[in-house]
Amino acid sequence: MITEDRAEFIRSSFPAEIFDNYSKIQIGAAQADFWRLLIIEKKGGVYLDIDAHFIWPLGSIIKSDFEELYLTTKDGGISNHFFASKSNNRHLQEMIDMIMKNISENILTNVYDLTGPAILNKVLSSANVNTKNYRYICYQGNFTNEFFQYIDKPAGKWTTEQQKIDVIKK
Repeated sequence: MITEDRAEFIRSSFPAEIFDNYSKIQIGAAQADFWRLLIIEKKGGVYLDIDAHFIWPLGSIIKSDFEELYLTTKDGGISNHFFASKSNNRHLQEMIDMIMKNISENILTNVYDLTGPAILNKVLSSANVNTKNYRYICYQGNFTNEFFQYIDKPAGKWTTEQQKIDVIKK
């Protein structure tokens, strides 16, 4: 979904406070982190980064009785490049609330901590949720050349971009 369509979806589907906070985010990856939680919490479904691919057919990964499913990484953490959930998920709402707080406080300067995987790990660390190792769900990193992956971003990847501009507008 392109930037303008993400913003319009959030503006028309959520309270003004959420749209206002979303609008303060200056780095596309952080916007996408927030948006993916919002849309899945609202509609339910599966999120998969564009540079990832499934290992097995989706029907063999997600069972009908799952409320949610998260992917664990090599180091045992939870990633946000894949997740699946039914709508109105309390864990996703907690993640959204944490991002709202992070934006309002405007203390964090790293996308990973402000809107990214750190949010999932904080919320889900003490929760009893379905997880599967990435080896059984999907691999990320199909785009190996960052120039082509971020062709529309002169500043480059979000890790470089966050060093040049503030993630959140002052």
